[in-house]
Amino acid sequence: MLACIHSRKFGAAIVGAAIILGGTSDDCYSQKGSIHLTIVKAGFIVGTGSGTGTLDYQGRTYRLRVSSFGFGTIGVSGGALVGTAYNLRTAADIAGTYKAVSVGLTVSAGAGVGRFQNANGVILELVGAQLGLAVSLGSAGMTIALQAP
Repeated sequence: MLACIHSRKFGAAIVGAAIILGGTSDDCYSQKGSIHLTIVKAGFIVGTGSGTGTLDYQGRTYRLRVSSFGFGTIGVSGGALVGTAYNLRTAADIAGTYKAVSVGLTVSAGAGVGRFQNANGVILELVGAQLGLAVSLGSAGMTIALQAP
């Protein structure tokens, strides 16, 4: 009986510690921000594009410069993307090259969803609308840089 009581107390202590540690790990070490991008791209087999955007993080707005690249793209399209940037420790973490495998078709108007990650561990989850005429099947990515204030 005494062993059963000690076992329950030990189990409750482990569960309590897991809740405390699990609840603070994400909030103490990484945060998220909202991101808005506008990109125009064109290509025949190899596609390139450029655009601008903003990152809203910890009450401040940071201007961004975006260049995109992809293989297996034919056509011209442009769009506005909005979403969330996860795992930010500072605003500078947003800078870097993001890669993903993509499949897409834009005829006049379409929608897109993407999840990208850079070497800093920042994950972008983006959704948005596209206009134009383009087909893509292959790898895609973009490079984001902070612009001077």
